[in-house]
Amino acid sequence: MNPTIERLQSHRSIRKFTDQKIPREAFETFIRAGQSAATSNHVQAYSIIHVVNPENRRKLAELAGGQAYVVDSSDFLVFCADMKRSTEAAERAGAEVIRGMTEQLLVASIDTALMAQNIAVAAESEGVGLCYIGGIRNDPAQVSEILRLPEHVYPVFGMCLGYPDQNPEVKPRLPLAAILKEDYYLDHQDQSLVAEFDNTMRTYYAARTGGTKDTTWSEQLKPLFTSKLRPHMREFLLGKGFEMK
Repeated sequence: MNPTIERLQSHRSIRKFTDQKIPREAFETFIRAGQSAATSNHVQAYSIIHVVNPENRRKLAELAGGQAYVVDSSDFLVFCADMKRSTEAAERAGAEVIRGMTEQLLVASIDTALMAQNIAVAAESEGVGLCYIGGIRNDPAQVSEILRLPEHVYPVFGMCLGYPDQNPEVKPRLPLAAILKEDYYLDHQDQSLVAEFDNTMRTYYAARTGGTKDTTWSEQLKPLFTSKLRPHMREFLLGKGFEMK
């Protein structure tokens, strides 16, 4: 494998960082690498809030579920799906803009995710570790208030960046045959492949915790599907102008 593929397959979430700061030049290089990601119709429907204010970082860490690495990392970013800039540009160019379409929400969210992953790969290529923070959506209204996000902009997730102070193992992924399907969605093998993966994850968790964690992938999924996960998101998005028409 070439170094790029090796780097991609060695990704780990880093939750403990050294005190070393990322040089500003390197930081901006990572962001420019993010801008080079694919974007639907060149809309570039994203904005990044680089949270520098320590008090705001502390508040965001608390809102995200008490994740201390939001405060401890060298840099913390909040990635926002942004349809404000592009729709206003089209209006200034003379368009009668239609806002609130579901496709606009999808485009902005996908553009944001693609851009963030480019930043992640660029950062890891320079020895920087990272952790995505989906907990930003625990209370997106308060996050929006702290970051002064206008209508048609919503916070999708955060990202901690910094130099790793830990060396976790790479977490296994599902067998390729479970997610790569030829021509049609065929799931006749899925049950056996998931059972195989459950065994893999049980071994992984036991090794990582010295035998104190005995669980599987399927067991870990249960809390996600036995309660209504972040039911506030629909009303929040509607309130932000993403009407999903």
